[in-house]
Amino acid sequence: MSSPKSQGTALVTGASSGIGAVYAERLAARGFDLLLVARDQERLESAASKLRDKHGVQIEVLKADLTQREDVLKLEQRLRNDSGISLLVNNAGVAVNGLLANADPDQLENLIQLNVTTLTRLASAAAAAFTKAGRGTIINIASVVALFPERFNATYSASKAYVLSLTQSLNTELEGTGVKVQAVLPGVTRTEIWARSGFDASGIPAEMVMEAGEMVDAALSGLDQGELVTIPSLPDAGEWQAFVAARHVMAPNLSHSSAASRYK
Repeated sequence: MSSPKSQGTALVTGASSGIGAVYAERLAARGFDLLLVARDQERLESAASKLRDKHGVQIEVLKADLTQREDVLKLEQRLRNDSGISLLVNNAGVAVNGLLANADPDQLENLIQLNVTTLTRLASAAAAAFTKAGRGTIINIASVVALFPERFNATYSASKAYVLSLTQSLNTELEGTGVKVQAVLPGVTRTEIWARSGFDASGIPAEMVMEAGEMVDAALSGLDQGELVTIPSLPDAGEWQAFVAARHVMAPNLSHSSAASRYK
């Protein structure tokens, strides 16, 4: 049952801490009921209790490990079948530290499962349900390393480039359906992800590290402004527009029947 004047239900993954927890608070303040998903049931319940008291919205918590197929399938079916859900924040993700050559393959597979496979399945389910309803919003949390992969390790950077590409393509697929899509590309944000990955963030200059609250507020402002891609740290939107324009300049020459003369 929705709250009076509810904006619908926002499903937030990775909602127990960091960026996901801030999204939960901000969306509750906007009048959304919430379905909060994470592995830590105790933290979810604590956050939910505070948000109910503060904002008077309906909140459901769902303990799920989104690296596990069974839990992903359950959440996917919930998205497809619950017509009250009107917004998905695809936030759950993990980072790893170290070189690809030295990495634990199982750890990399876990990252790809969460950052790529789970995100894709949930986005697909949301796209289907929201298209049927003629409304809805899908927010995919990527990273600026999608644009500058040399600055971080290969697998994490590649996973976030995938999120950006998926969002851009999905936006074209959903044109005219009433469904909004946004990719958010944070820079370094003060969350628990760094400690969990074993990365020592203490050496990062303070002027490069954004608080999660400021990041989410900027991302939601970008959503309100209709941005497909929001880069909270970027002062001049024209730089992003120039980056996109450069792609379109190349587009007519990316597929021809013969190789370029420089290869002959």
